[in-house]
Amino acid sequence: MADDPQTSNVGGRYAQALFDLAKDRNEVAKVEADLKSLKVAIADSRDLRVLLDSPTFGAEDKAKGLAAIAAAAGFSVTTRQFLGLLSANGRAGALGAVISDFARLASEARGEVQAQVTTALPLTSAQAKGVAQALRQALGKDPQIETRVDPALLGGIKVRVGSRLFDASLRSKLDSLKFALKRA
Repeated sequence: MADDPQTSNVGGRYAQALFDLAKDRNEVAKVEADLKSLKVAIADSRDLRVLLDSPTFGAEDKAKGLAAIAAAAGFSVTTRQFLGLLSANGRAGALGAVISDFARLASEARGEVQAQVTTALPLTSAQAKGVAQALRQALGKDPQIETRVDPALLGGIKVRVGSRLFDASLRSKLDSLKFALKRA
């Protein structure tokens, strides 16, 4: 799934429309669960990623593939209809952005805040609890934390909450030092 601004903007609009529909139908939790399981399926299946991202597959093929997955997984009617619409409109490639944006909207509606935590090594459960507690204190809300591992950070942590980025990574500190030495 491309993360270019065009796709993300499209994903945001579709996510908002789906969220509004799910809210009207009292199905936000069900649709959110459907999308979470679809996100896992996309992450686990190379074939599914190729189907969604490849221009060699037409909208009809993408619709059939997503419909089969939705039926096998027992997705709600709302989710199935939405996946069909997304495919028919040629926007299946934006599905990753739709899933992320829908999760953000649902989380905001519950009064939660999304935080993306990136570290050089996987966090232990004690470290994850500590990060969650620190974010809870700093933000005044319960954070929904998505963790990522990026060995390029070398050490430390990066936390993104909305448009704010808190960067305490070793890579960033080394880059700052390198920049300062070049200017001297």
